[in-house]
Amino acid sequence: MLWVEDTEIGPRLSVWDVREDVTRPVTGKVGDAENAVLTAAGDAVLSHHSDDDGSEMGHVMATCLATGTVRDLTPGLPPYTLRGIDVAREGDQVVLTAVAADGFSLWLVAGGPPRRLFTSRNEAWNGLISADGTLVSVDTTDHDPSLRRFGVTVLDPASGTVLAFLSDGPASPVRAVRFSPVPGDPRLLVSTERSGFARPCVWNPLDGSRLDVGAPHLVGDVVPLDWSDDAAYVLLAHVDGGVHRMLELDVRTGEVAPVDHPSGAYFEPDVAATHLNIWASHYGQDGIRLLRQRFDIPLTVLDVDRGSGATTLRRPGSAPAGVRAVSRTIRSADGTALQLWTCVPPGATAPGPLVLYLHGGPNMVTVDRYNAQAQTWLDEGVGYAALNYRGSVTFGREFREGFRPSLGDRELEDLNAAVQWLVAEGMAAKDQVFVTGVSYGGYLSLLAMGRAPHLFAGALAFVPMADWLSAYNDQNPAQQRAWRYFMGGFPDEVPDKYRRASPITYVGDVRAPVWISHATHDTRCPPRQVHEYALSLERAGGDVVLDWFTGGHETSSRDQAIADQRRMLELVRSALRGERWSTGPVTPPPGW
Repeated sequence: MLWVEDTEIGPRLSVWDVREDVTRPVTGKVGDAENAVLTAAGDAVLSHHSDDDGSEMGHVMATCLATGTVRDLTPGLPPYTLRGIDVAREGDQVVLTAVAADGFSLWLVAGGPPRRLFTSRNEAWNGLISADGTLVSVDTTDHDPSLRRFGVTVLDPASGTVLAFLSDGPASPVRAVRFSPVPGDPRLLVSTERSGFARPCVWNPLDGSRLDVGAPHLVGDVVPLDWSDDAAYVLLAHVDGGVHRMLELDVRTGEVAPVDHPSGAYFEPDVAATHLNIWASHYGQDGIRLLRQRFDIPLTVLDVDRGSGATTLRRPGSAPAGVRAVSRTIRSADGTALQLWTCVPPGATAPGPLVLYLHGGPNMVTVDRYNAQAQTWLDEGVGYAALNYRGSVTFGREFREGFRPSLGDRELEDLNAAVQWLVAEGMAAKDQVFVTGVSYGGYLSLLAMGRAPHLFAGALAFVPMADWLSAYNDQNPAQQRAWRYFMGGFPDEVPDKYRRASPITYVGDVRAPVWISHATHDTRCPPRQVHEYALSLERAGGDVVLDWFTGGHETSSRDQAIADQRRMLELVRSALRGERWSTGPVTPPPGW
């Protein structure tokens, strides 16, 4: 299996032979290491290489493990953003889900030039291929382009003919997870939402039969993750109030049984990415392979045998003792239940400063995973909380879509509820709560500065969106389509919605200091719009700092993450002393 290590200079990709417990680094150039896959033969790594530093526009390349040479799988295609990659277990067939100026498309690569199987102007993600390469699927929205509620389209890769389509109606999206790993078995593991919450379903697209697991006794999402190698079992994650409990479905009987495991997180969903999850527990050849993290415990790999129990395959590196997070349920203004992770500094006896973290997305989630940033704040005597606001996943369809139709309104209500609760419970001192977030979380941090100016003592925003209108033309095609969906049209069709949702509209009302860390080649939240926001805030008399780093939409290395954390610590200390953050004029990205 592929193993990604976080190093001082960036992600490093290795191949881990689990049976021999031998890890060898991948030589040669690797693009997006965190979303790379192995070929069926295990002789090459497939990954997306950006044409420049982190823009997310480029090509999928094959890096040979033996020689380190790199080969372009799609040399004739224009640069594209990747929204899915999968490899057949037999042969050399690969399916790629690409997004370019002409729309969303599914491509088959089988030793020769890529062949287009499917295309749409509407969102289509997550192309998958069966074990023997005789079927492919892609999650599509052609049946209802106005809402991001997917159905699953299955095609014949030989002809491109549509063989089947699965939808549970306009209110019940379906997402594909994985084809059966057994060659010749056409069944597809999918996630359905008939009840409003995720539930597993095993579907045969050739005869239409399906096995649905309703699990009415379980509250919350039950997320299907993987098949066992013999297709007899399916691994499930039950999420209730943010807490993970692992289950196993016996496909032959339909029975669901609990898997014994310690507390923590066992998968982390992603959105608008190459795979459904950033990382996830799965099946190995000999049993269940649980990937476990906790706020205070780095990644541990557990091997679970049904007869003998769990053994540790890979232990985390050494890490200082940390503070566990507690899952809380609070209520927003309209009574909506919100899940909030909270951590109190060791030895704290009175309310003090606190940092509230907001994840990106919006359709992502903060899970109980190891959080070095949180532990650093706690070591400094600063409390830490992470809010899963409306728009977060694993809390059901209504909650996931609860931030629509007006971006920012419901989320700001949720932020306000979290701050009021933290202050009332004595976990934070009033006027000493800082907000931070990445991407959409950074956007909400900036939005709160202008629309709720007295709620936070300062904002620490990473790669945020600040002006939806000016950003649109600089975004990659996948992002443009996504935000047309969220806003309800093109910028020239509904300009008022874009303006109302944009933090730049409210710079005159900002009262607290703002720090922004932004990337030079970001095509999700482009640099030009955030530079204009910082200039506008500066002209309005605001206290703003804009720092640039070279790269795309993510921090590129551990060294940079450490530098960012030190920067934030310094800024928070300054704010608590009543000092300004700005020490000079806002500057554009290097090279402009």
